Amino acid sequence: MESTSDQSISESSSGFLSDQPSCTKPSVIVIGAGIAGLAAARALQGASFKVTLLESRDRVGGRILTDYSFGFPVDMGASWLHGASKDNPLASLIARLGLPLYRTSGDDSVLYDHDLESYALFDMEGLQICQHLVAKVGEVFEALLEETKKVREEFAEDMSVMKAFSIVMERRPELRQEGLAHKVLQWYLCRLEGWFAADADNISVQSWDEEELLEGGHGLMVRGYAPVVTSLAEGLDIRLSHRVRKVVRRRHHGVRVITEDAKIFDADAAVIAAPLGVLKANLIKFEPRLPDWKEQAIADLAVGNENKIALFFETVFWPNVEFLGVVAPTSYSCSYFLNLHKATGHPVLVYMPAGRLANDIEHLSDEAAASFAVLQLKRILPNATEPTKARWAAILTMQLENPMIYMSVFALLLKPFSLQERLHVTIFQAQFMALLLLGFWQLQNAASNS
Repeated sequence: MESTSDQSISESSSGFLSDQPSCTKPSVIVIGAGIAGLAAARALQGASFKVTLLESRDRVGGRILTDYSFGFPVDMGASWLHGASKDNPLASLIARLGLPLYRTSGDDSVLYDHDLESYALFDMEGLQICQHLVAKVGEVFEALLEETKKVREEFAEDMSVMKAFSIVMERRPELRQEGLAHKVLQWYLCRLEGWFAADADNISVQSWDEEELLEGGHGLMVRGYAPVVTSLAEGLDIRLSHRVRKVVRRRHHGVRVITEDAKIFDADAAVIAAPLGVLKANLIKFEPRLPDWKEQAIADLAVGNENKIALFFETVFWPNVEFLGVVAPTSYSCSYFLNLHKATGHPVLVYMPAGRLANDIEHLSDEAAASFAVLQLKRILPNATEPTKARWAAILTMQLENPMIYMSVFALLLKPFSLQERLHVTIFQAQFMALLLLGFWQLQNAASNS
């Protein structure tokens, strides 16, 4: 499949499938070895395609990154299974691999992936908030979300969730909270922003609740996602450190893929599973150009930003809950820590800032970022000890100075949900593309033999 020839390239055709039937084993290049690319490559190889998977980095997994520097697995990228049911292909794979899940919530939690009782909230003076107040403000927050649905029905133009909240507050002043209750409400907003990895003034009120989650609740990967990635990658022809720069549809001869170091790969078809950040930065040139609607979707969609700062301690000094929350007068000042000791038995807290706060933290050195996380922890737990080790990673981002390190999950930033439907590549869609290629090839061979 790899070639170093300098053949002439036709640019007059559109699409990235060969026009000519062949009786030889069909070949496909998959670009991007994140979980979607791995799933597509595995499905195609299982359907007897000759598959080459090109990955720009020196590892597979994309936004899945399981770190072992503490001596045990800690997911610094994706770490939850959302939808622990038979309808989720990941769930069945995880079950086959015998990987344990730690359940964090059912299907109807106001906090999305965690049940409310799994939290302990503190103010910045180290005082724990009573659960009754937390639950009461949670009901107010749910009412706010319901009222925003009414607001969006009244306005043709989209607006941010924050703008919709302000309209609701003007209409229903009884939903306003004061004092400590206001800080707790801001923390709920902080959790909403964490789910979308974006500030509320950037989240679309038209689209914030359009995401379709599979049933079955949410579970944390106790041993990390690395075994899943390893299983999907096993037996595939994966070329690491191959940064693709051009994809050309060649008339009558399939596709040609050219890497940054001028390596050439020819195949009958290509599956593009590169991150959205890479596509937005135009780091891969397509000849002919992608359709206008797809270029527009790439331009309009945005990705959010969430950081993970894992702190390893000698001993456990915090409450035995899944999350520690910090309430404050603004959502920007609120924060939360994931308690991995509850799920895995390891004395690790993971600080998880999102949105503008995550952007600001990325300007810090690793040491300064870890110190900032410890400062937030000591505000709620004054007797907190210093961590013996720290690990930092940005898992959701759109900053494009080095977009190769970023992922394709995006927040809904005032853009129609239909854009997601057009562009968002999931495992289901990657496998569906593989099946389409198989059907296309079978039709070609049937036509050539008739």
